[in-house]
Amino acid sequence: MSVDAFLDRCRAIVGAGFVLDTPGDMAPFLRDWRGRFTGAARAVLRPGSVDEVAQLVRACADARVPIVPQGGNTGLVLGSVPDAGGTAVVLSLTRLNRIRAIDAVNRTITVDAGAVLQHVQQAALDAGCLFPLSLAAEGSCTIGGNLSTNAGGTAVLRYGNTRELCLGLEVVTAQGELWSGLRGLRKDNTGYDLRDLYIGAEGTLGIITGAVMKLYPLPKASITALAALPSPAHALQLLSLAQDRAGASLTGFELISEYCLELVATHFPQLPRPFATTHPQYALLEISSNESEAHGVALLEGTIAAAIDAGIVVDAVVATSVAQSRGLWALREHIPLAQAADGKNIKHDISLPVSTIASFIAHTEPLLQQAFPGCRLVCFGHLGDGNLHFNVAPPHGIGHEAFLANQANVNRLVHDTVVAYGGSISAEHGIGALKRDELARYKSPVELNLMRAVKAALDPHNIMNPGKIL
Repeated sequence: MSVDAFLDRCRAIVGAGFVLDTPGDMAPFLRDWRGRFTGAARAVLRPGSVDEVAQLVRACADARVPIVPQGGNTGLVLGSVPDAGGTAVVLSLTRLNRIRAIDAVNRTITVDAGAVLQHVQQAALDAGCLFPLSLAAEGSCTIGGNLSTNAGGTAVLRYGNTRELCLGLEVVTAQGELWSGLRGLRKDNTGYDLRDLYIGAEGTLGIITGAVMKLYPLPKASITALAALPSPAHALQLLSLAQDRAGASLTGFELISEYCLELVATHFPQLPRPFATTHPQYALLEISSNESEAHGVALLEGTIAAAIDAGIVVDAVVATSVAQSRGLWALREHIPLAQAADGKNIKHDISLPVSTIASFIAHTEPLLQQAFPGCRLVCFGHLGDGNLHFNVAPPHGIGHEAFLANQANVNRLVHDTVVAYGGSISAEHGIGALKRDELARYKSPVELNLMRAVKAALDPHNIMNPGKIL
């Protein structure tokens, strides 16, 4: 089938206005979120219904045209943009953005894959419920993308990754068939869990078009504190103390280095600096109370007081209003923005056993300094679930582009050490094309062969997001 004939078939399915094939129209769909890479495509297809998605996939399967599924295009590992070959189509799901149903008794919300995360949060809130997934890109990212990358965010400690929040999926297979698994069941032991195959697969096995997600009761209050600490080891002690005292009420625990706050202060001076003096490390804690605000405040203040008495915490600020709480969270949320404003750096999204994080940092930072003298470590992340954003910025006076030439060597040092500590080279960003070769280095041959077998079984013609993960 010629390219023109293929595109004519696509236009007949979705309408000419939703098949974009000029450079200007396609450009926003071809650039990655960080602006470091621009791919090429035959066209961008924008279906408006699940049936149209299925028809488009059948057309692509017949013509053997590769498909790059795309949600909000906020991914960080080149998973949602095409390569430079220009043979693929981008299939954008942003028109599939409905909130299909809310069942407040069953505590579920059923949504289209293209529904923006922030809109899902608000729909749950309007129904008197909580949808707890929260991350920096929530105003742009979509549920389908969150599921395809098994996104994490700031509430994983209490509620788990996106996988744990999903009860059922609707998927268009690589053959263009529709699997409707939109079941809001907490228990369903009727064979292989197909849902888990597609979650985290980054669009390489099929296209998620809808999902049933869990909802939770709205907490009566969420109380936030920022604690100053001498070291990451003290942060781990504080985490253990907070978990012992607060249990499941501890919904957030973020590690932030002093250098991270320096970056935020430099590029966002309007944000507060909670402490008059600097400290090596900080922990941002959030406790959610289902009893009352007074209960939450007492629980958090008691935890901080006990930590100070034990010599774990040097100083602390407990938010006394919603505005103050938002201000403390803004410090954490602006770290990636401050990094971007400061210039390019070499990023690592890693996970480790929580107990090893302090020793990993203490071991790895000197290795980096020895290999790349003067480099600056931008270390922050979700300490409660073992996820660090362990980014390396160039020394002062060294151009960012020149430093990026060291990326392969920096990655090797960091990732080798991560694996030696029993960790993973990707915690919540996925693999995409950016980390594909790294994955091949660290996965065992048995594991890679099992993954390839699944891919070959579900997508025998390799049209679903080829070149990603494997």
